[in-house]
Amino acid sequence: MGFILLALMIGVPIVEIAVFIEVGGRIGLWPTVGTVVMTAIFGTALLRQQGLATLYKAQESLQQNRFPLAEVFDGLCLLFAGALLLTPGFVTDAVGFLLFVPPLRALLRHYAGQYLAASGHIHMHGQNQPGPGPDRQGPDTGGSTIIDADYYEVDPNGAGPGDNDDSDPPPAIGNGQRRG
Repeated sequence: MGFILLALMIGVPIVEIAVFIEVGGRIGLWPTVGTVVMTAIFGTALLRQQGLATLYKAQESLQQNRFPLAEVFDGLCLLFAGALLLTPGFVTDAVGFLLFVPPLRALLRHYAGQYLAASGHIHMHGQNQPGPGPDRQGPDTGGSTIIDADYYEVDPNGAGPGDNDDSDPPPAIGNGQRRG
């Protein structure tokens, strides 16, 4: 992965410079600069429009008690597209504008999901869904989640409960009571 990033960091500027030279040689310096500035302005307006639409869709999903996974992915794609459009260059602008196409983002989301599912274990558990561990929502909890735990201070020098001069166990941090 590091090699790929290094290749991109070196290769993309070289490609952009080559395209700038070619386009500048065909249409001239000022039309080339004007085109780059216009794509940045147009891209910013498009980013604002699609970003707000994605935000509204995410809010609707949350109101329906549904996690806005597609909207989060679209938002990340739009963020990346905006960064590419603000970077001067024709190649980065082309990739940035491609990320504004919703069917392409849906295709990328599909392949990203397949990659994540194939490369590792993904476990998601929502409220009131079965998951590992005991049932934590009893009649006395009022539907809230209760986690019962004891916490003890740990000496950063590695000294444990039996390493100190006192014979008492360390004080509990969670509820202020000592266990013994």
